[in-house]
Amino acid sequence: MNRYLTPYVKNDLSEKMVFIGGPRQVGKTTLSLQFLPSGNEKHPAYLNWDSPLIRKDLLAGQLPPDQKLIILDEIHKYKDWKSLIKGFYDLNKSDTQFLVTGSARLDYFRKGGDSLQGRYHYYRLHPLTLDEISPEYSASQVPNLLRFGGFPEPQIKSSETHWKRWERERAKRVIFEDLVSLENVRNVSQVELLASLLPHRVGSLLSINNLSNDLQVAFETAEKWVSMLENLYVCFRISPWTNSKLRSLKKEKKVYMWDWSVCSDESARYENMVASHLLKFCHLWEDTKGEDMDLQFLRNAQGKEIDFVVLKNQKPWFAVECKTDDRQLSKQISYYADRTNIPHFFQVHLGSKDYEIKEHRARVLPFHKLSQWLIENSPSV
Repeated sequence: MNRYLTPYVKNDLSEKMVFIGGPRQVGKTTLSLQFLPSGNEKHPAYLNWDSPLIRKDLLAGQLPPDQKLIILDEIHKYKDWKSLIKGFYDLNKSDTQFLVTGSARLDYFRKGGDSLQGRYHYYRLHPLTLDEISPEYSASQVPNLLRFGGFPEPQIKSSETHWKRWERERAKRVIFEDLVSLENVRNVSQVELLASLLPHRVGSLLSINNLSNDLQVAFETAEKWVSMLENLYVCFRISPWTNSKLRSLKKEKKVYMWDWSVCSDESARYENMVASHLLKFCHLWEDTKGEDMDLQFLRNAQGKEIDFVVLKNQKPWFAVECKTDDRQLSKQISYYADRTNIPHFFQVHLGSKDYEIKEHRARVLPFHKLSQWLIENSPSV
């Protein structure tokens, strides 16, 4: 399966190193192996830091000879990985390309040694979205995507039993392998508990005070743990948007999961799926074109809320309100259309109706049509 980042990565490899970060099992290795002749992990140019033999060679400064492309996987687990990669790149950049992947924010875990600034392009690989599963944007694929999420293995299998086993095993590995190898955490079981609590907070304001009480830890500790899970692509938070005419009552952020299938509440899972499609849209603009993108939400002092607003270069581009059916236009859209300069409002639903209400700059449309709009307005290669 060719992923949406493939042509962008191919273009950039001729210029600099390419870093690909993203959640565990989202398809980073599969994507990177597409650039090797054999396309599998046995190719000598694929170097996984988790292998003791490969790790020994890398620490000795040895790379496989006569390889046009070197893939370094999970090397960010080494504390001085940045210096190690810089040395490899500076010595071999004239005749070797480097592709670096990892199940964490590679832009965050860049500790120690000399700077890599100017030597790489960074991409964030997202789970499968509707356009990758169904290029024709078929509405019939939406229920399956909603239920099993966008991670390739459970989505392809589409089996309830397989999904449960996969999700359980993946969650354990993220906490007890990835987190432990990257962060100095004593209460690992408490972080695991936190990770299990977050899906129940999806779509709501995330109170760190409440979390600290639930976990019986200090506010600073709870905040640090949530940030750790963000850095491991377990969850992401979005902030409230405001302007001179709007006053936000609270500064709390809303939380969403990279794997929306873990949300037991279907309406929260649906909102999370929409959030994930929008975040992927924003990251693609940032990673390929360098635009300043932000995914936020609208909520005023009276509690009037619209689920999402997308900003481009600090200016609102469009807002999205999630509904499960195709009933009449939300009063929240009418309210904010009169009080903001947001150019477009979308009310996205799981029904079939698609119509516009021009006086409110609004379009009521099904989820698969919103997916199509996002692709049509995504940056070209």
